Amino acid sequence: MRKAEDGTMEILLVTSRDTGRWVIPKGWPSKRMTDASAASREARQEAGVTGKIATKPVGSYRYRKIEKTSSRLIEVDVYRLAVKKERKRWPEKLQRNRAWFDLETAARRVREPRLKRLIAALRKN
Repeated sequence: MRKAEDGTMEILLVTSRDTGRWVIPKGWPSKRMTDASAASREARQEAGVTGKIATKPVGSYRYRKIEKTSSRLIEVDVYRLAVKKERKRWPEKLQRNRAWFDLETAARRVREPRLKRLIAALRKN
């Protein structure tokens, strides 16, 4: 997240590699790092941003991960990252688009109902 010049809060969304839908950067738990650190790593790899990550999640949501021959329901914990730096080049730049949205617009752009509610709730924090 970041504060826009007009003082409103913005959230960075990226397109998914498989369907091109708007999502937040998200990662997988790792035995070698905390979930917050894993989330920070994924924000750097998927969206090219770095900053200060919160140690506790602001919420969670579920989505259906489609794989080649099956699908499964994934629970995602969401961590707030106060973005300090936005890189021009990053590992997944050629695979994803990124864009900043005000929270109301971002909530409309994502498909997952619980993620919509979570983003909308951030306006109150």
